[in-house]
Amino acid sequence: MENEIDPNWKMKVVIIGGVMGAVVGVCAAYIYVRKLEESGEKPSIATKEAVAVGFSLVSLLRQIANMGS
Repeated sequence: MENEIDPNWKMKVVIIGGVMGAVVGVCAAYIYVRKLEESGEKPSIATKEAVAVGFSLVSLLRQIANMGS
């Protein structure tokens, strides 16, 4: 009985992943806003920076997907 797999494990993984993603997103936004307030700059993101962040996120998702292999 110790090795029984919880039938709701998929839902738990999705919920935990969603909560972790939300927390990381809020922290990233807080850090970005704080940096802008300290420097007195207007919020703006260059296309080059947005593309770089996008590629970084895709790379991170690939690494997470490979964890199950």
